[in-house]
Amino acid sequence: MRKVIVPPIKSQGIKTKLVPWIKALIPQDEGSWIEPFMGTGVVAFNAGFKKCLLSDINPHIINFYNEVKNGDLTPYKVRKYLEYEGDELSRAADEGYAHYRFIKDRFNKNHSPLDFLFLSRSGFNGMIRFNNKGQWNIPFCKKPNRFSKAYITKIVNQVAQISAITDSNWEFISEDFRKVIPNAKETDVIYCDPPYHGRYVDYYNGWEDEDEYDLFKALSQTRAKFILSTWHHNDYRENTMIEKYWKQFNIITKDHFYHSGGKIQNRNSIVEALVFNFNSEIKKHNYELIPIEEQLSLFEKKEKYAVSRLKQVVNE
Repeated sequence: MRKVIVPPIKSQGIKTKLVPWIKALIPQDEGSWIEPFMGTGVVAFNAGFKKCLLSDINPHIINFYNEVKNGDLTPYKVRKYLEYEGDELSRAADEGYAHYRFIKDRFNKNHSPLDFLFLSRSGFNGMIRFNNKGQWNIPFCKKPNRFSKAYITKIVNQVAQISAITDSNWEFISEDFRKVIPNAKETDVIYCDPPYHGRYVDYYNGWEDEDEYDLFKALSQTRAKFILSTWHHNDYRENTMIEKYWKQFNIITKDHFYHSGGKIQNRNSIVEALVFNFNSEIKKHNYELIPIEEQLSLFEKKEKYAVSRLKQVVNE
């Protein structure tokens, strides 16, 4: 199976290690892949759909990926930027913190996608969090030599991969999920990865009972197939929203471990859940690998196209 494409933007709760599990469940329809909660975009970049509509209420993520798609933010620009700012970080006062604060203040004024990338890769614990004024407020990871040559190359290659995948069939917008979901067609597939109800939220805003209900209502009424990522339970408690809303749909689960979080109960193992509204033969718990015969699918054309585009982008 193809190696998971890892996006250049990081955040807590990124689904990189869960991509094979989620991908095994995805129905291979000919419509669009729709994400009302794009986040880092890791699932979308691996889903294998030619046409995608990705939305997020965080405008900085949308701006970043639009810049990459449009060719305004190139791998070359990313390399030059990170080499310069990484060197400044390594020589800055307060063990690098002075330059991190400088970039943070500049981003909060100008909202540069390059500064956003810098902050997402040098902030504490890979967190993305904004205060009620919409300003970045994550502290420094305390690693002044963060941007080594190898680390920069890794990020540049990730940007190149996304540039190779995204084209005019990909649309990035900043919109509320309540407006995105009702527009889905019967042939589309909706993937939702909202903030987890009842768990620490460190992204762009909170997630209340009303939001969970509105999401349930929207997905209950959609004509499209949907997949919802959520949590089922951990050693401390259960997700009460499963019993309240989601148990009427199909549910599969998987043991997972989150290495970060503000509270100790959020840094232990957790049982992840995928809720969906279509039939599937996938194992109900801890499904790991896609059988070889199932790998031969619509993804092949997409993979060949992505490899071709990647070579083109790297050589530009």
